[in-house]
Amino acid sequence: MEIRTKDDAWRLLLVLFLGQLVAFSMAACSFASSFIANLGVDAPLAQSFCTHLLLTLVYVPILLRRRQKLRIPWYWYLVLAFVDVQGNYLVTEAYQYSSITSVTLLDCWTVVWAIILTWYALGTRYSFWQFLGAGTCVAGLALVLLSDANTPDAQDPNKIPLLGDALVIAGTVCYAFSNVGEEHCVKKNDRVEVVAMLGLFGVLVSTIQVLIFERKSVEAIVWSPTMISLFAGYGIAGFMFYTITPFVLEMSGATLLNLSLLTSDMWAVAIRVFFYQQQINWLYYLAFAVVAIGLIIYSLNESSSADATATS
Repeated sequence: MEIRTKDDAWRLLLVLFLGQLVAFSMAACSFASSFIANLGVDAPLAQSFCTHLLLTLVYVPILLRRRQKLRIPWYWYLVLAFVDVQGNYLVTEAYQYSSITSVTLLDCWTVVWAIILTWYALGTRYSFWQFLGAGTCVAGLALVLLSDANTPDAQDPNKIPLLGDALVIAGTVCYAFSNVGEEHCVKKNDRVEVVAMLGLFGVLVSTIQVLIFERKSVEAIVWSPTMISLFAGYGIAGFMFYTITPFVLEMSGATLLNLSLLTSDMWAVAIRVFFYQQQINWLYYLAFAVVAIGLIIYSLNESSSADATATS
């Protein structure tokens, strides 16, 4: 029993560590997207293309060397990649209208949708305290909407914070479907196959949509060293995100993954204060405190819920 307890403790620490790596990658993507938006470039699909291209170049050759048939039909991967690209598009587009802190905080709405989807689709059962923790997180996110309604950006014709918030919330629905679908795939199949096919079909979907919706925007980009570095940085950070995420999903699940991503908000606040030299509304700090309390409540009851699911 003592050995098992130690193994469980190390496993939990590993999951938390990987979750923080994913959160750091997400914060890096947020920083790059916010910087690109501030430079007047509106090309979220092109940014998504960079990430999926790196995934394709790295993981598809590994998959081909195995010479194995796909364990999941290709059209399911196509649907999963399509939903994922739309989520990336909506959230990245939100940086055109809202601040980096608002986008990253509201991105946590994925937790709510993930709980609902895992409950119905995967049969995961949650305790009252876990629902209370998730509800507390939602209450904290509501403070962001209140803050954005009164922000000076609302007076700027180029900034529409509430529209940006709506885009983020819509994007989190897509993220939840993508995360839960990916969790189902990695727990029943192979991580390399899932990431490789997500990258391949992600390139296909994003390329088609760029040619249809963003062709003029991409052609108008002035490719300076700074711009190239930002797109490359976004692609590398996204590559890290998609590489590490399957491990967290396999070891825990979509809900804990998205709860771990809540800590990316700390990085977003630090970026806004130290890099952009902007003042933060006090409601942001209150919102983050409430979200942190909700995360603690959920985490303290996560293991008991997992045991109940395993028994069922």
